[in-house]
Amino acid sequence: MELFYDVKKIRNQFPALERKVHGNTAIYLDGPGGTQVPKRVADKMTDYLFHHNANAHGHFATSRECDALHEAARETMACFLNCMPEEIVFGDSSSTNNLKLAFALARGMKAGDEVIITDLDHESNRSPWLHLAERGLVVKSVKVNPETCQLDLDDYKSKLTDKTKVVALNWASNGVGTITDIKPLIDQAHDKGALTIIDAVHYAPHRPIDVNALDIDFLVCSPYKFFGPHMGVLFGKAEEMKKLETYRVLVEGNTQPPEKLETGTPQFEAICGSAEAVEFIADIGYDCEVWAEKQHPEDLKELKGRRWYIVAGMLAIEEYEDPMARKLRSALVQMDKVKIFGPPEGAPRTSTVSFLIEGMRAGEVAKAMGDEGIFVWAGHYYAKELINEVLNLKSVGGLVRIGLAPYNTEEEIDRTIEVIENIASKA
Repeated sequence: MELFYDVKKIRNQFPALERKVHGNTAIYLDGPGGTQVPKRVADKMTDYLFHHNANAHGHFATSRECDALHEAARETMACFLNCMPEEIVFGDSSSTNNLKLAFALARGMKAGDEVIITDLDHESNRSPWLHLAERGLVVKSVKVNPETCQLDLDDYKSKLTDKTKVVALNWASNGVGTITDIKPLIDQAHDKGALTIIDAVHYAPHRPIDVNALDIDFLVCSPYKFFGPHMGVLFGKAEEMKKLETYRVLVEGNTQPPEKLETGTPQFEAICGSAEAVEFIADIGYDCEVWAEKQHPEDLKELKGRRWYIVAGMLAIEEYEDPMARKLRSALVQMDKVKIFGPPEGAPRTSTVSFLIEGMRAGEVAKAMGDEGIFVWAGHYYAKELINEVLNLKSVGGLVRIGLAPYNTEEEIDRTIEVIENIASKA
């Protein structure tokens, strides 16, 4: 792996990785809840606050600089998703962006109109529409196969009707790592005249995204899941954004996108940091350029400039993480009392691994690992329908979730396997 990917260079950019817990170097496997941040991202935010801090659209130097940084960040994030800068909205979080989007779309809907969500989703993609059911909207949720943690595609087709106005789909499950092939589902939704909203919060840290190639109408992702600060990004197709009647501070008029969904003064420092997180990914692509040209010529042949390096960086991240995830799953499946939850081996998935140890609650396992300096999550991670209801794991406190990031190492996975095996042997 290190022949094409310099993990030491990557790790040296993350000050958090120097932390010790009870004498052990901390192992950060909590990435699905938010990755660690390279120093350059914090430096970019600090530079804004110290040297360019102002509100927008003023007639003085720092305000003009703030505006320029804001627009440059839109261009960078547009390059990340392959869209136009005016199709990028910055917001507090993906949950907030989803709520604002759902309530804006609902203004053009009537009682009896139908919305499709799924049992695989994070609640940020489900709850806005469940709230809006009180207005008479009919909300249908697509079933999940509990054995494979994959969507029931026949159930999806059966729920699509001529009354379907919105389809909110999960691209990758933050609970169990399942990746759904969303292109056919988007096409089927469009055949019924429905708009699509894609939750890419868990997908974005692991795979390249091209909203144009998939004909996505709206997509949400969160920079803090891919090395940036806490905030959310919303992509909206230009023609659909223009139609939106959004809720804003000023009631009169309907401002132009993307500002129409950016209520109040934006978090300019976080926006700068988010753009720098994308540049960090592009620099991984730059360092892996020779490997990417050789291994992924078809994926990269139509790309130019920064977009080329962003996609190359994401492909390198995927290539680096996936063998470690396979090694972890292979070890866990052989352990007595350990059960992995997720799609079958060989099916599309991220490098996130969720499991339980028989006889222990998820939180007990996470605490035992945390005491060894291994940081993992336990619970439902707001994939409540999947974990609490479909998998029926509420009584044991949900799942233990391990998520890999580009700064993790094979040595860390070896130690994690050793610690889990020791915990399971005492359960």
